[in-house]
Amino acid sequence: MKDEDLVKSCYSKDLSERKNWYSEFADAYNKARPRYPKELIYRVVEVAKLEKEATILEVGCGPGNATIAFAELGFSMLCIEPSQRFYQLARQNCTPYPSVEITNTSFEEWQLETQKFNAVLAANSWHWIPPEIKYPKAAAALQEHGYLILLWNMLPQPTYEVYQALHQVYQSQGVSIPAYEQMETQAEIIRGFGQNVIDSGMFNSLVSEHLRCEVTYSIDDYLTLLSTLSFYRIQEPEKMDFVFQSLRSVLESNWGSDIHVSYLSAFNIAEKV
Repeated sequence: MKDEDLVKSCYSKDLSERKNWYSEFADAYNKARPRYPKELIYRVVEVAKLEKEATILEVGCGPGNATIAFAELGFSMLCIEPSQRFYQLARQNCTPYPSVEITNTSFEEWQLETQKFNAVLAANSWHWIPPEIKYPKAAAALQEHGYLILLWNMLPQPTYEVYQALHQVYQSQGVSIPAYEQMETQAEIIRGFGQNVIDSGMFNSLVSEHLRCEVTYSIDDYLTLLSTLSFYRIQEPEKMDFVFQSLRSVLESNWGSDIHVSYLSAFNIAEKV
């Protein structure tokens, strides 16, 4: 499946399905998904010209992975999260930040507050909302000269040698997985996401930047990470239990206790027209 097709498959799902797509894996997502590097966050604040008194609307905050990074800098935030389980985790994780308000609803159903926010933020969530809704509603929520901030942590990739070994396990069980992504491929995908923002006709002055990140996971945590990826959600649970046992065996036999992964962490920032 091509990346643009995968994006379309996300927002083409029924709203109730989109609300709960990750709910079963919310705790795993909270534990294993990589956070956004502080260097990237500081650069976002600079590019989006966020003053200390700025207010941010976050769309699909999940457990608060990006929320906390901005809350730590003192920004006031209204965060929208449709999944009940993610909403609970976000409230728990953001307890130390009284300037963060979290509401359990979808962006589609959220009652629009026009021209209120200095920035609309979405971290690995923007692709879940149909374009005919998200761009006009985000623009309407922004003050004059407000910014749309899209953060992306791309798919963490092990070395190609590890990927090939794991791919053999998947193939033996008839499980289809995404192709291996080189960093150049991830950068191209990010540029495509940015072009979609410009093509909406509601934002301009796009700035797109990325950082190469590396993380070391224990095998337990790496398998937890894999369980949060979208393509696992369409597999039969009984089959995946056996697949994960096989993956663990291959990893422990050949690479010991740790797996090193790399990925691009990125932003696309554009100003309201």
